[in-house]
Amino acid sequence: MFDRKVFLHLDWWLLGYMAIIMIIGVINLNSASTAGSYYQWKQAQWYAAGTVFMLLCIIFDYRVLASHAVHIYILTVVLLLLVIFVGKSVSGSQRWIPLGFFNLQPSEFAKLSTVIVVSSYFYHNEKPSYGIKDLIRPTLLMAVPFFLIFRQPDLGTALLVLLIMASIILVAGLRWTSILTIATACIAAAPLAWKLMKPYQRERIKIFLNPESDPLGSGYHIIQSKIAIGSGQLFGKGYMAGTQAHLDFLPEVHTDFAFSIWAEEWGFIGAFILLSVYFLIIARGLQIASQSKERFGSFLAFGITAMLFWQAVINICMVTGLMPVVGIPLPMISYGGSSVITTMIGVGLLINIKSRRFIFDSK
Repeated sequence: MFDRKVFLHLDWWLLGYMAIIMIIGVINLNSASTAGSYYQWKQAQWYAAGTVFMLLCIIFDYRVLASHAVHIYILTVVLLLLVIFVGKSVSGSQRWIPLGFFNLQPSEFAKLSTVIVVSSYFYHNEKPSYGIKDLIRPTLLMAVPFFLIFRQPDLGTALLVLLIMASIILVAGLRWTSILTIATACIAAAPLAWKLMKPYQRERIKIFLNPESDPLGSGYHIIQSKIAIGSGQLFGKGYMAGTQAHLDFLPEVHTDFAFSIWAEEWGFIGAFILLSVYFLIIARGLQIASQSKERFGSFLAFGITAMLFWQAVINICMVTGLMPVVGIPLPMISYGGSSVITTMIGVGLLINIKSRRFIFDSK
């Protein structure tokens, strides 16, 4: 039964940060929209739907997720398998399940599923520290969604799943000898990973190292993105006045390169404000994780925070030329229903964990 005390301890600061970032998202997409696209209104609808999911995730006791991690994992794998048979292909990638009113992207929900499954594993297998043998089971479990996402192909999201899992493992307490062993194995496996990549993925890494080698081809996107961000200078060119985006020099301004158009039109000040909002959300998530009164809540809050952190960091590094372009959306700012709803479900769970900390205190 729903406990009314939950609403007395809602995290209004976190809700406020989410409201700010939704306003920024609509303003930015209004500028990024082309004639007939109206991304801002479609994104506003996703924000409304995401808010409903976020509120629903506050109502129930989040600890039930630990008991249903297996069901969540099976559902995730089934959805990723469905992509193979009925998935919709766009620009050479088969990532979406067409539902008529909505193209569902299961890989987005797989990120949150990873958080729940790995958190549940360490919650049910409590030890002072963990070694390589302890990681075999969660690694085998997550290898399945990783492979299914990688073959779509969606290398960025597949790597994000690994980063989320690695973050939770580190905070659970991995021995230093195990960390060194895994790091050595990753370095040794690098040539094999390079061989398994598709040609365009290898090309992106080469372009990352030297974008000027093909300025009108593979390096075009990142060069135009850096021009857009740099030309914004301190105060930006002004709202709806970004030449890189509005003269069609910069592609995908509503998705992967949403931060570039924001920085071009609002300058360093605007970019600093947006990054500050992300910083406050991440800091709030870490605070909730550290203050949780039980083990599963701590892992769950930390995993959700890691998901938001890595996604924001990879996207911003990607559009500023500090990482290869891997197609990771900027949370809540890039256009996309699956990404928005996944993020807001995650934030709803963070608020849930914080609200119930006071209930556990009173029992």
